[in-house]
Amino acid sequence: MVEKSHTSGFWPNLYEPFRGLGERLSEWVAPAAEASGDRAAYRISVELPGVAEEDVHLSVDEGVVTLTGEKKTEREEKGETWFFSERQYGAFSRSFRLPPDADGEKVDAVLHDGVLTIQIARRSPEDEPSRRVSIRRG
Repeated sequence: MVEKSHTSGFWPNLYEPFRGLGERLSEWVAPAAEASGDRAAYRISVELPGVAEEDVHLSVDEGVVTLTGEKKTEREEKGETWFFSERQYGAFSRSFRLPPDADGEKVDAVLHDGVLTIQIARRSPEDEPSRRVSIRRG
């Protein structure tokens, strides 16, 4: 008797195109971002066209920067013989894990022309307090 694998047959092939659909949808809805840095700070720029400042929330918790918000835009155009209306609504969330030398206490954010720029200061090696570790006898 030949056993069929759970991954072969008709049903898994039927559902294969839908596998990971939720993840792909969240990537499509999530705003585009880019990260950069120099000796002084890390910067994250996030595209938020049409998103009002009061609809954006930014937090830093345990080395993770989390951006959440909601897009609510409407556009309506009228002409003599035509009419056009477009609406976009939806919540979004993006999280970014900070490098170990990022200072989560020194974060600045500016929303300008539809781009949110988040700046996180870097700790200098001098900022890290060194301490003597006692060695115990075994």
